[in-house]
Amino acid sequence: MLRAAASAGRSETLARYATDYPTGPHDQPQSMCPAFGSLRVGLRMRRTATVLSGSACCVYGLTFTSHFYGAKRTVGYVPFNSETLVTGKLFEDIRDAVHALADPALYDAIVVTNLCVPTASGVPLQLLPKEINGVRIIGIDVPGFGVPTHAEAKDVLSGAMLAYARSEAEAGPVQAPRAGPASRPTVTLLGEMFPADPVAIGRMLEPMGLAAGPVVPTREWRELYAALDCVAVAAIHPFYTASIREFETAGRPVVGSAPVGLDGTAAWLESIGAAANVGATAIDAAKAAVLPAIRRALAATPIRGRITVSGYEGSELLIARLLIESGAEVPYVGTACPRTRWSEPDREWLEAHGTTVCYRASLEQDLAALADLGPDLAIGTTPVVQAAKEGATPALYFTNLISARPLFGPAGAGALAQVVNAALGNGARMAAMKAFFEGVGSGDAAGIWEDMPREHPDFRRKHLARMRKAAALAEEIP
Repeated sequence: MLRAAASAGRSETLARYATDYPTGPHDQPQSMCPAFGSLRVGLRMRRTATVLSGSACCVYGLTFTSHFYGAKRTVGYVPFNSETLVTGKLFEDIRDAVHALADPALYDAIVVTNLCVPTASGVPLQLLPKEINGVRIIGIDVPGFGVPTHAEAKDVLSGAMLAYARSEAEAGPVQAPRAGPASRPTVTLLGEMFPADPVAIGRMLEPMGLAAGPVVPTREWRELYAALDCVAVAAIHPFYTASIREFETAGRPVVGSAPVGLDGTAAWLESIGAAANVGATAIDAAKAAVLPAIRRALAATPIRGRITVSGYEGSELLIARLLIESGAEVPYVGTACPRTRWSEPDREWLEAHGTTVCYRASLEQDLAALADLGPDLAIGTTPVVQAAKEGATPALYFTNLISARPLFGPAGAGALAQVVNAALGNGARMAAMKAFFEGVGSGDAAGIWEDMPREHPDFRRKHLARMRKAAALAEEIP
């Protein structure tokens, strides 16, 4: 598909993706279709229509997953067959579709996304009109063979929208934010986060005379202008390379890491203050206002145990930092996202605290860390959690149970402790379950019999022993 896309004239796009989202030891992503990320960004935006161009099975899977995760918008689809793909009729059908959709009373923008087959066939979305009846047309390619993860696909669309909005702002006056212009200089927050986190960050910035600006990806087109109109950008998720390029083109300084834990918050406030030309007195005031509360929260909710962390959301390094400051030992962090210069502060801090950081981690690397390090708790993706539980190791699914919690400020300092400590206390339960189900799924207990099963001479003795062992372990569970 890469060769086909290059021969079809998509070399420039693929080269840009290869630079923005460099692959690691493995070239093929071991996660969901990346277009899920860009699709979710568009579906969350007000007055934005979304159209997919790709194989019907891919579109079905993407729309199903999006609605499973709470999307309440219609997803447009332009079907094709071999003839319309080869003759160029597919592009004409897409062009007709956006013309039919472009109603300024309903939409500010229409996002058209090429999936793998149209990208490999060179369907030229860049030839679509830039606007129709005042409605902006954004065409992007998000092939699975060019964008490694769905987290980075969010950046593909966010970067394209920021580029469009920046050109509009350079051309003349643009629409003000829904709540009006900010009264104080703002810091744009780059990367999706828990809804309470921007509020917490805003409170940290107040003593410096700053305010938290929009979160990119935004929820409305006009927020893009406000995001560009900032004194600094906080790259909370450090892999938004295309978006960072637009901010730097607009002359905005970008700060890496995030206000996580005690050390991270202190360093981040200093970096933001320097980027926004805030005086040392104001920076010290901001630190004095929040650091004692974070210190108390960390001390009140300690975490004890060895924990491995892996995931594909992009906040894995930040989660590991918070766990370590809470008292946990974190020997390994694996992330599907790439290494960038904006994640260097986190990598350096983690490695100084004895953590191995693995960017573009494969499932095999995550499983090897689980086997070699023998953690008390594994935080990871679905297959990592499955493997851990099969081995009677407590485990938590990163996306739903860890990343969907506050991370910054005093609230973030204590947010992980309850769920992590509860999981760490499940070791006896896991051992009891393993003892009870030992042997299930193998041999005659596999559910597939080629011959009539015969009772093993030792079956009753072993079964009774397993039951006694499980009962004994159950008595030890508080």
